[in-house]
Amino acid sequence: MATKVHVGMETEMNGNGVPEKVKNNWKKRILDFSGKMKRFPGWLWRTIWKVGREDPRRMIHAFKVGLSLTLVSLLYLVDPLFKGIGQNAIWAVMTVVVVLEFTAGATLCKGLNRGLGTLLAGSLAFFIEFIASKSGKVFRAVFIGAAVFLIGTAATYMRFFPYIKKNYDYGVVIFLLTFNLITVSSYRVENVLKIAHDRFYTIAIGCAICLFTSLLVFPMWSGEDLHNSTVGKLEGLAKSIKACVNDYFNDSKLKENRDKSSEDPIYKGYKAVLDSKSTDETLALYASWEPRHSRHCYRFPWQQYVKVGAVLRQFGYTVVALHGCLQSEIQTPRSAQALFKDPCIRLAGEVTKALMELANSIRNRRHCSPEILSDHLHEALQDLNTAIKSQPRLFLGSKNNKANNMLALAAAHAARHKQEKDHGVSLSSVKTDSSALLEWKTKRVSEQGKENERKVLRPQLSKIAITSLEFSEALPFAAFASLLVEIVARLDNVIEEVEELGRIACYKEFNPDDDEIFVTCEKPPVDVTQNQLPSHAA
Repeated sequence: MATKVHVGMETEMNGNGVPEKVKNNWKKRILDFSGKMKRFPGWLWRTIWKVGREDPRRMIHAFKVGLSLTLVSLLYLVDPLFKGIGQNAIWAVMTVVVVLEFTAGATLCKGLNRGLGTLLAGSLAFFIEFIASKSGKVFRAVFIGAAVFLIGTAATYMRFFPYIKKNYDYGVVIFLLTFNLITVSSYRVENVLKIAHDRFYTIAIGCAICLFTSLLVFPMWSGEDLHNSTVGKLEGLAKSIKACVNDYFNDSKLKENRDKSSEDPIYKGYKAVLDSKSTDETLALYASWEPRHSRHCYRFPWQQYVKVGAVLRQFGYTVVALHGCLQSEIQTPRSAQALFKDPCIRLAGEVTKALMELANSIRNRRHCSPEILSDHLHEALQDLNTAIKSQPRLFLGSKNNKANNMLALAAAHAARHKQEKDHGVSLSSVKTDSSALLEWKTKRVSEQGKENERKVLRPQLSKIAITSLEFSEALPFAAFASLLVEIVARLDNVIEEVEELGRIACYKEFNPDDDEIFVTCEKPPVDVTQNQLPSHAA
């Protein structure tokens, strides 16, 4: 049989009648797959090592989950326990899988919600079963259906209440699930009371195991995560401001190398601040469920940490705008930037020192230094102001440019007056550009001459508008300097919120001797958002 090929194409065949191209493709795929399989163990080990090195507590959490599942599995493995509970032990396993979270506060929140929802649902289901059992079969079915409808509607609507949605949403979901299972199954199952009892006991056992491992076995606190996250955000903003100002006055080659890097450290510094709203609120909620575990049993004002985070986000928006000046298409010449380099770097350094002092005060739970806004900060501001005033030509333009602009304006006005005389249109004398535009807009003329006037004056007005604009070469730096001053202004708001946090949380007084020795560690801060695993209700 002849092999059919397309016109203009030749296909080489091997001895078995398989095209050589297809055979080569299969060989290539097999080689690629074998190469991936060889690289898989190394990739897996690097991933395991990276995840554990970023936050060693992840290994502890995995160990705690394994320990909890082993303990709850004893309900199946030990004969006396299995005979007492039976097949309902599966609810204890499901409770451990669903309730056990990374931090103690999250586990307490979900565990108590699950237990409370199950208890309330069981009690209400028993009450409805008690009333329905006194009637006939038809009325009982109608009564159970109406109860399921009313309770389901009311409970679902209550989930939209802000307080319930924030604190007890998971408990309401468990309430709906348990209530419907008990109420509906009671119509067909005779001994529903025993089923409800067994489920409640097994859920209680699962919650107890979760609380035991979460609170007593290497406990991890949401409050500490929120505390450390606030410190990390302050340090990140400080590093971003310092790097941003240094990069602005660096050579273009350094900027190009920074752009080619995989991750911009400036963006990395303020990104955690901008994305922290939901994380801060969640950690503050879980921290409010945690017991007082500190040495002095203080109950820290976790909502004040949320307010500090909100102020830091407002502060971070200015840092984002400052970072945008580095990526602007219009840049001030390098020679002009050099005139303001020293005061800007000094000002950024003083702001960085203030932010680092705030971070250290929160880390050590002490009040801020009284000299957090030192005289050096005000001196740097004054030096920047003096440097800007000493170069008026950069910001206001030279006299020659002004004279050229005035000549251009005069020529445009003269041409417009000539056009007006030629077309019989009389306008009042022009004193300024704005008055000329205003008079032209408000002038009412006859319908016959209006169209001619518009055709003549439109190009002249465009010329006046263009020639009156004078773009200064230092205008991009003016935007950069104004944002730098705005950062200093917003620094006061951050200091006020941090001082309020220290007052409410009863921080210890500032002692200069405590900060004589600084130990720096280059380990990056822990990203607590990566430790929040998705939740699944069951």
